[in-house]
Amino acid sequence: MTKKRNRRNKRKLPNKKELINKIIGIFSNNPNKSHNYKQIAKQLGITDAGTKLLITDVLHQLTEEEFLEEIYTGKFKLKSKGGYIIGTVDLTSTGSAYIVSDDIKEDVFVSQTNLKKALHNDKVKVYCYARKRSYRIEGEVIEIIERAKTSFVGILEISQNFAFLIPDNKKMHYDIFVPPNKLKGAENGQKAIVKIIEWPEKAKNPFGEVVEVLGTPGENEVEIHSILAEFDLPYRFPSNVNAAAKKISGKILQEEIAKRSDFSEVTTFTIDPVDAKDFDDALSIKALENGNWEIGIHIADVTHYVDVNSIVEKEALKRATSVYMVDRVVPMLPERLSNNVCSLNPDENKLCFSVVFEMNKNAVVKKHWIGRTIINSGKRFNDAEAQEIIDNK
Repeated sequence: MTKKRNRRNKRKLPNKKELINKIIGIFSNNPNKSHNYKQIAKQLGITDAGTKLLITDVLHQLTEEEFLEEIYTGKFKLKSKGGYIIGTVDLTSTGSAYIVSDDIKEDVFVSQTNLKKALHNDKVKVYCYARKRSYRIEGEVIEIIERAKTSFVGILEISQNFAFLIPDNKKMHYDIFVPPNKLKGAENGQKAIVKIIEWPEKAKNPFGEVVEVLGTPGENEVEIHSILAEFDLPYRFPSNVNAAAKKISGKILQEEIAKRSDFSEVTTFTIDPVDAKDFDDALSIKALENGNWEIGIHIADVTHYVDVNSIVEKEALKRATSVYMVDRVVPMLPERLSNNVCSLNPDENKLCFSVVFEMNKNAVVKKHWIGRTIINSGKRFNDAEAQEIIDNK
């Protein structure tokens, strides 16, 4: 009886050719899935150690024949014509994403499960699956190359033994776990900036620490600082940048004046909003003897004061531009430069880059030139004053 049962349970092991066909079938029927030899052995019901080794051999053979691709060590997928691409995560409201890449014309869809903890705007490496007929290209994140953002603004929910930051950013689909010793004195319900410090392999949520407590939600100052932090608009300059800016001399040497076209005696003025703090452009006008007009458009010559690759320039490159909020400005340059040295304040000689053109009484431009100048603005107009003069001629 025992011998008969053993004979019934004994299964015939597949030879290599049969094994190749079975493995090809597994990958072809599931083109979006990856498998290792253990998973394939389980699907085929193989427990024999020798045949498991044969599975490994077949996987490498099919990889050499370019039917499969080894995406991790020991992990194989059906080879895709798309292969690997580098791109940026464009997260959707549902948690899935499209990868925008210069490597491929069509955006690659990645499900939330296959994002592997990638967040909005992260730079990632993606493996593209074989396209199924006319369906969209799909893939999965293989590597997060660069995080676009590690600090988030939100409201803290604090319990006895742990806390979470609930991010304001709608494209951040994970609450951030904050241990009690990383709260930096924050209280339940306060707005704070939390930085992600780690994301353990098996953890659903990233771990973070409070870097700044902003205050009570709804207060004007808190909400303004929340917006600035959310969009990475640094309203404070690093101390070393401010120190470098203070060392920049605003004195204009005679040898510099000699290199420039002198407009300091030409009628020049600025027009800006009434609450403007800095003035970086000006207009000049001069009647010529031939009956034409000379018009100058002057832009503050910041490059004279900010050296290439200096820490001031590097900080300005990060900021890209000045940003105007409802009640304040986040300047591109430290205040000493933006509001003083490089600002075209009235009755002060200032260095500029200029476009100067000559036009006739019908406003037809006859000629122009571009170059470095020195100007002296005689009047600071605000928008309303300038409009009144235009309207009343």
